[in-house]
Amino acid sequence: MPGALPDGEPVPVDGALPDSARAAVGTRGFGVYVHVPFCASRCGYCDFNTYTAAELGGGASREGYADQVLAELALAGRVLGDSPPARVDTVFVGGGTPTLLPTDDLARILDGIDRLWGLAGDAEITTEANPESVTRESLKALRAGGYTRISLGMQSVAPGVLAVLDRRHTAGRATAAAEEAREVGFEHVNLDLIYGTPGERAEDFAASLDAAIAAGVDHVSAYALIVEDGTRLAARMRRGELPYPDDDVAADRYLAAEARLSAAGFSWYEISNWARSTAARCRHNLLYWTGGDWWGLGPGAHSHVGGVRWWNVKHPATYAARLGAGESPGQGREVLSAADRRVEEVMLRLRLADGLPLAVLDAAGRAGAADALAAGLLSRPEYDTGRAVLTLRGRLLADAVVRDLLP
Repeated sequence: MPGALPDGEPVPVDGALPDSARAAVGTRGFGVYVHVPFCASRCGYCDFNTYTAAELGGGASREGYADQVLAELALAGRVLGDSPPARVDTVFVGGGTPTLLPTDDLARILDGIDRLWGLAGDAEITTEANPESVTRESLKALRAGGYTRISLGMQSVAPGVLAVLDRRHTAGRATAAAEEAREVGFEHVNLDLIYGTPGERAEDFAASLDAAIAAGVDHVSAYALIVEDGTRLAARMRRGELPYPDDDVAADRYLAAEARLSAAGFSWYEISNWARSTAARCRHNLLYWTGGDWWGLGPGAHSHVGGVRWWNVKHPATYAARLGAGESPGQGREVLSAADRRVEEVMLRLRLADGLPLAVLDAAGRAGAADALAAGLLSRPEYDTGRAVLTLRGRLLADAVVRDLLP
């Protein structure tokens, strides 16, 4: 089941933000995230804020969901009022399975964002999709509706791995959907992989990498399996039905991904993400990693504007009821201090191939950076120009490097 939201101070009923936050809107870019909390079935490893029809209960449905998102968008327009972003640089529709909504609804949401704040002429518009939830016709409709990028959950081409993860698509459907997306005109196509699943062999992951490359995509994401409390997968491991993931195996898989993707013309730009070109990098995620602003629409969605972070109530029925009453769906928020923002900048920017300016660090952090350099975790050429950039070994030990830089 979905994990818990953090604590925080109450969000005002009207969603009002401090003047200081509204004054800084969009100075580092502005995006919109739209959360679609519906899934046809729950994958065994998933603790995202998503609901199957059986889990949803009363008071919420797919049919009225687009109107609820547009109601929150109208509230966002009132909150930002006379301090709107200059433009929307990116939109990302995630979930859940966004493509369970009718393509007309997904297009309506995008049109609502454009009407309120205006999409930049080169805006990146992304939707996630499960491979079995799209067809060539629906992909064509999404492209016609303004979507420029699609991210497909592939996970693996090994049937046994897909079975352990409770994925519904067949082994070849993800790559077929990627090829269809390219053929109907999507500018950028991403395939997501998961590695380290119990029972996965090295040759299974190698085959998944080869299949993703052969599909002609320009972006690949690869994530180590994380076992979250409350999931079916965690329960199976507690009962001894499956072994827990092995860190050494995960490291081997990561090295295999780097080697195979690099050989195929991809370059890492964030620890878990590789792209064929700068244009193929996911600009929306880069907005998160570089401290930009975004408004998150939907139940459980998180937002960040001008140093204020907040999150919405989780359940779709509660979300709908709040908006129906003319109230903000925000459940809690925090105003980030300068120290908080510096910590986040170090944690997030260090994950990027561009790295982190050493000038951001305090004296203790710079000493830690020197130690990380001596240990081979930071790259010497970039360090000599004033930046902390992870080496390949540093990527495997990124959390330890962060601790070095934030003593």
